[in-house]
Order: sequence, then C-alpha cells, then structure tokens
Amino acid sequence: MNKEDYKIYVEGRATKSKCAKNCIFAFLIGGTICVVGQFLKNLYIYLGVIEQNASTLASISLIVIAGLLTGLGIFDNIAKIAGAGTLVPITGFANAVVSPAIDTKSEGYIFGVGAKIFTIAGPVILYGIFSGVIYGVIYYFMGVL
Repeated sequence: MNKEDYKIYVEGRATKSKCAKNCIFAFLIGGTICVVGQFLKNLYIYLGVIEQNASTLASISLIVIAGLLTGLGIFDNIAKIAGAGTLVPITGFANAVVSPAIDTKSEGYIFGVGAKIFTIAGPVILYGIFSGVIYGVIYYFMGVL
C-alpha cells in the first residue's frame, strides 16, 4: 500500500470531527455555569452578604454542586456533551478532586481516598503554583528595571 492509498484509507475510516458543534455546546454549558455562579452571587448579595464574601460563597456553592453532581454520576454525562465547558471552570476542578475519591473509596480512606484524591488535580495545583512563582519573579524584575 503506497502513501496515497493509505491516506485515502485513513480518511475513510476516521471519524469526522464535530468541532463547531462541540464549541457551541462548550460555550452554552460553560456559559450556563457562569450564569448560575452570577445568580448565586447576586442572591447572596440580596440576602445581605457583602460582595467579596458573596463571590466566595458563589464559588463554594459551585464546588459543592459539582461535587454532588459528580457523586450522583450526572456531572460526567454533562461533561460528555459540554467538553471543556464543564472542565475548565471551577466545577471541573471540583470534579477532578471528587472523581478519584469516589473511585478509590473501596480501598479505604487512608490508602484509597487519602492517597489518590489529588491524582488528577495534583498536577494542576503544582503547575499552577509553579507558574505563579515564575510570573511573580518576572513581574518583580520587570518592576525593578
């Protein structure tokens, strides 16, 4: 089989990408998550919480909701449709922490949940902190110059 025949064979067998559809669903569902977060913030402000605390409470509420939906098996179904729309915001981080905890619960709380809870989220935390340090050093030296 020559190169051209192989290329035709691969193109015939490959599944077609639904990039536009995936982007639309990511935008709509990710946007809905943001709207829910803004609604919660406005609700907390309406209930008399100061704005800074209302923002924190809204974030915590989204984390709890995502954790509950992950535990009930609903979050993964939403993520299959929305893709990055659910995985990028704070809800995706909550899912990345809760999922390994659920998967390893049968191994016990110490050697299962405790040892593997940050399997997915750990690298995100590590590289987020590392990037922040690098950015801070660059920012510092740019200010000194």
